[in-house]
Amino acid sequence: MNTPDHDLSKPAPLNIALVTETYLPEVNGVAITIGRMVQGLRKRQHRIHMIRPRQFKQDVAANEEGYTETLVTGMPIPGYPELKSGLPAKGLLMRLWKLHRPDVVHIATEGPLGWSALSAARKLNIPVSTDFHTNFHSYSQHYGVGLLKKPIAAYLRHFHNKAACTLVPTVSLQQQLEFEGYMNVFVVSRGVDAELFHPAKRSAELRASWNADENTPVVMLVSRIAPEKNLHVVIQAFEQMRKVNPLARLVMVGDGPARAELEKQHPHVIFPGMLTGEPLAQHYASGDIFLYPSLTETYGNVTVEAMASGLATVAYDYAAARQHMRHDENGLLVPFADTDAFVKLATGLISDMERVNRLRHAARQTVEALTWEHIMSEMEAVLLDTVRKQGVQHVQPELSAATD
Repeated sequence: MNTPDHDLSKPAPLNIALVTETYLPEVNGVAITIGRMVQGLRKRQHRIHMIRPRQFKQDVAANEEGYTETLVTGMPIPGYPELKSGLPAKGLLMRLWKLHRPDVVHIATEGPLGWSALSAARKLNIPVSTDFHTNFHSYSQHYGVGLLKKPIAAYLRHFHNKAACTLVPTVSLQQQLEFEGYMNVFVVSRGVDAELFHPAKRSAELRASWNADENTPVVMLVSRIAPEKNLHVVIQAFEQMRKVNPLARLVMVGDGPARAELEKQHPHVIFPGMLTGEPLAQHYASGDIFLYPSLTETYGNVTVEAMASGLATVAYDYAAARQHMRHDENGLLVPFADTDAFVKLATGLISDMERVNRLRHAARQTVEALTWEHIMSEMEAVLLDTVRKQGVQHVQPELSAATD
């Protein structure tokens, strides 16, 4: 099942309670995607009540036309100290939703706050939709809790199957989850800001700061610099690429727990740190080849950002790469987890810059139509369908901000 049944004829605006444990200005794929979701739904006149952990002590809950917030207590996530996990808040949510009943509760993350929201919504007979954003059960092996992989996988399946539907960004992930026993899994893909991420952002000045002219191959990575991202494969591939062209440069954009050690071990690699907005777009576009070796993505926003920026991308054949890339047409797809094949394809690519340029041009053409406007139409359809199937009559009160 790819899409739900729905009737889009002049839908009434929804009151949507959106529960997440990460949100802007935090820099990660989930937070950025949820930011786009909020923007797109508000543009369609739906009202959003955001429930999220307080990110900083000075945070103040937003309260504006069409968008309000409730901030709850959070604690740092092990291995991700920059992110907070919301503590259980079922009592608070029950009180809020009895006073201002949402039409639908959309839960973006599966932590304690998400579980509280699921439990409260079911108790109040409010329809629930969920997102499957992150392979936490795959991440577990990288943070010393590999023995918990099976229990975490079982918890995630149990969590999502209590909702009316679960949204995933790719057909391959939908098929995987259905095989594992997930029910009512729908595909709502993700868009890319093709105006921000654009080949025109290429900067000769930036390349010069890397000791690269227009004939110097620049290899890019944009990622959290962390164990679960499989970054040793990039290093291994680049060392072979340098044997083919000693002038080649490697730029690794991002930050994380593995950065300091990688900088120490590989002084020839350029680490600009965490970047967003225009600086990030300039870095993407100023490269030539994008290597993405992660094996733990549900989607991988950086893959389509690199394609939009006009980079020849090498990535494993799953998630966003499988969804949008065709091997040797607009990128290079590597059999999943085959390190030798990844290194071989990357090494062969740097020896053929005509091929690089062909892939770069085709990649940009592929994602130009991948707009957030179209994606949010799909998201809206799923939410409307979820409400309709639950048989809950829409209510239209204004939601008010609250804090813990």
